[in-house]
Amino acid sequence: MSESEQPVDLKSYIRLCAVVFVVVLITTASMIATSYANIGHGWTLKVALILAIAVVNAFLVAGYLMHLLSEKKMVYTVLIFTVIFFIGLMGLTMFAMNDFPPGTATH
Repeated sequence: MSESEQPVDLKSYIRLCAVVFVVVLITTASMIATSYANIGHGWTLKVALILAIAVVNAFLVAGYLMHLLSEKKMVYTVLIFTVIFFIGLMGLTMFAMNDFPPGTATH
């Protein structure tokens, strides 16, 4: 057995995938239930709760089902740079949202 190979216990792996799948179903159902719930005034709290649940859902899918929790350092480096560039682009977009060229209409 080479250094990169790891023994896989198929039964425990299938159990882990089943548990993650059930939790993903529960988080999806809770997002839908939150959207119909009568919480606070307006949509602000609902959207915040739904986004928080979606982050947990995305972590479970990316971390366990896509095996990113067991990947090497290079994958994490690429993911970190992706997040940094995404935040930078969103920041530039927000910064330039009201920046119109001179002489243009601002409807």
